[in-house]
Amino acid sequence: MSKIVILGAGISGHVAAAHLRRKLSKKHEVVVVSPNSNYQWVPSNIWVGIGRMKSEKIYFPLAPLYKKKGIGFKQAKAISFFPEGDKTEDKPYVLAEYVVGENKGKQEKVTYDYLINATGPKLNFEATEGLIPGKNKTFSVCTYTHADHAWAGLEALIQEMKKGKKAKILIGTGHGKSTCQGAAFEYILNVERELHKHNVRDLAEITWISNEYQLGDFGMDGMLLSYGGMTMKSHEMVEMIFEDRDIKWILGAGVNKIEDGIAHYENLDGEFKSETYDFAMLIPSFSGHGFKAYDKNNKEITEKLFKGFMLVDADYTPKPYEEWSVKDWPETYQNPSYKNIFAPGIAFAPPHAISKPRTSKNGTVISPAPPRTGMPSGITAIIVADNIIDSIKKGKEVLSHKGSMGNMGAACIASAGYGLTSGSGVSITTFPIVPDYEKYPKTKGRQLGKTFGEIGLAGHWLKLALHYAFIYKAKMRPFWWLIPE
Repeated sequence: MSKIVILGAGISGHVAAAHLRRKLSKKHEVVVVSPNSNYQWVPSNIWVGIGRMKSEKIYFPLAPLYKKKGIGFKQAKAISFFPEGDKTEDKPYVLAEYVVGENKGKQEKVTYDYLINATGPKLNFEATEGLIPGKNKTFSVCTYTHADHAWAGLEALIQEMKKGKKAKILIGTGHGKSTCQGAAFEYILNVERELHKHNVRDLAEITWISNEYQLGDFGMDGMLLSYGGMTMKSHEMVEMIFEDRDIKWILGAGVNKIEDGIAHYENLDGEFKSETYDFAMLIPSFSGHGFKAYDKNNKEITEKLFKGFMLVDADYTPKPYEEWSVKDWPETYQNPSYKNIFAPGIAFAPPHAISKPRTSKNGTVISPAPPRTGMPSGITAIIVADNIIDSIKKGKEVLSHKGSMGNMGAACIASAGYGLTSGSGVSITTFPIVPDYEKYPKTKGRQLGKTFGEIGLAGHWLKLALHYAFIYKAKMRPFWWLIPE
């Protein structure tokens, strides 16, 4: 009998747990350890943040579902890793601490045969002074509770605007190393459309602020894509959208301090500037959770498991940008020191950024971190789960399932306004996610035809359909596994 422990119940963790349970016999144990009581479909936070969807529509409790499906569940947070066990415990384990109930504060050694670290990122708000969701007129849509607060703040401002108040709205990234520009892009377009629906758009100045060098970078070095029968650069498409909606933009900005209604930032020219606002939604930087690891003799070995995020089968050799390659990116998400530990999704440490790294004239890094959310999180979770399943069934290590972000595509459906007849979406498909400049040297490292963009009502319908499809899938309803990642 094998015991597989999954840390985290986000997209990667939940997908891995569901596939392991479906494909392994009940004599094998699947256990999820997560401090969160609910699963949430994060992409729909955008609609919660504009009041078009109730937060309870995008989440559901995990414990009843896992009990029904035969998946163990511990509502606890991982504290430290002991991949060799210790002097009193022969099996490898994770030290976890319960966060609720009668066991709250109690620590437990959760042993395993295989470990999947799907803890995702820490939302590192404290990396930017004063960036606190719900404080200083700044908000977030990173969780459903954050999105609820964002709508409360936006709704209050809209009510003031209906009385004649002019307002400045600032949306984008809140740190020089932030990623997830896509979520901020969705939110700014939805907010802009929402102001129209409330007949106050003419009273608002809306500004995009980002650490991107160009619009449409999205932490992926931009794209050359097919659009409406022609070839267009992603920055040209986003510029077109922003100009059409009268959205201003500030680029190459590393926000470093927030005061009440003031965002202070440094730009790539080394200038220190500020932007005032009445409402802001700024994505924080993401970081690892600061886990420590110890060997059997309690000697710290954190460097074997973590480099911020978890080390996997990537090439972490420091290289200049000109020498970066898709070959640097992992394929199996297996830790090189401990072969029974894996890290899909955001939990794995990328070998380097995807966008060209840039620093200000003062030496401050102002450059997007590589995105690994959404579709890549689900795909990498399945790769890891299938390799563990095959290894258990064959009684030896099997790593036949592989998938690098350098040969993996991703589809992003960005909401640009909610409404069955008046909604809009920006659909962007990218192949590969990490550009392969050797294979596609003339098209910015990506394959045209598989990298394309579309704008329109159909995009909104598709995103709405995906919301219901993936909630259905996450609840493991009949034939859920037929819905692709």
